Amino acid sequence: MVLMNEPKLLLLDEPTAGVNPTAIKALMDCLRWVRSDFSITVLVIEHNMPAIMDLADRIYCLNRGRVLAEGTPAQIQNDQRVIDAYLGAR
Repeated sequence: MVLMNEPKLLLLDEPTAGVNPTAIKALMDCLRWVRSDFSITVLVIEHNMPAIMDLADRIYCLNRGRVLAEGTPAQIQNDQRVIDAYLGAR
């Protein structure tokens, strides 16, 4: 239904919250399809790090209302500030 109005931007807040892993994979596949086939920008607020790292081209990591880091998923995963705040020690 969301695609009927031909949006340019799709905003999602915690779309994987309470969703089982199989459905999360299907949801992420659907979001990739929407993004590529309809040229829609998808902005996702998400705490599920594996899901967002797999989906996003660019990530803005917030901490206490401020941008802590921004970059590609690889850059975010390797940013010590993000590791300390959210990802934990490796």
